Amino acid sequence: MSSIITDPIFYLAAIPAVILMGLAKGGFAGLGLIAIPLMALVVSPVKAAALMLPILIVQDMVSTWAYRHDFDKRNLFILLPGCLIGVFLGWLMAAHVSDELVKLGVGIISVVFVIIYWRRRHVEGEPILGKVAPGIAWGAVAGFTSFVAHAGGPPFQVYVMPQRLPPQTYVGTSTWFFTITNLIKVIPYFLLGQFSTENIGTSSALFPIALVSTLAGVWLVRRIEPARFYTIIYTLTFVVGVKLIYDVMPHLF
Repeated sequence: MSSIITDPIFYLAAIPAVILMGLAKGGFAGLGLIAIPLMALVVSPVKAAALMLPILIVQDMVSTWAYRHDFDKRNLFILLPGCLIGVFLGWLMAAHVSDELVKLGVGIISVVFVIIYWRRRHVEGEPILGKVAPGIAWGAVAGFTSFVAHAGGPPFQVYVMPQRLPPQTYVGTSTWFFTITNLIKVIPYFLLGQFSTENIGTSSALFPIALVSTLAGVWLVRRIEPARFYTIIYTLTFVVGVKLIYDVMPHLF
């Protein structure tokens, strides 16, 4: 039988994180942004991301089947080469820098992307065609932030949302992009030694919670106004990001 993490403090952070990630997969896009910063309060960011990855991959398989006909091929062809670069840079960072620096990176990513969200949430305009060079650049940012914190959503949104794709196409493109991205991340995480028996066992133990919360997200997104949830979650993400930065500073200076 696989071993699992037994520290109850870990689960006080991990269970809410998995629930939020499940709700995000169920339709509340963006709620998962806080998941890794929250878990990084109790384990290293790389370990937190590795624990979440198997759960995400299983959820992705369901999502891609649901959106197998609804995605924009052009966006995927532009974003994915940059994503490969970003994942590679994320692997280099995780492999060659201390946990403190990775935590600092996760904290900064959390704070910056919440600020971007707050600034862009009311921005409107005519649909624009995404250009290749910015798409590769934003794909690289999405790949990097996805690797270190499963937080690739904001840079993806910065590039794709101004195109005003039909809702089904937008969700399908996002689903396929992050499904492929998560599969790309498997080898680097393996090389970092993060697929230990303990990590896999812990991920398996958390999967039922992820499944239930994903189904709950699908049910809730059709029945309630998500604006309040986004406000609360992004505020919490900002606070957790600031705390990660604050906790790391004494170790760096």
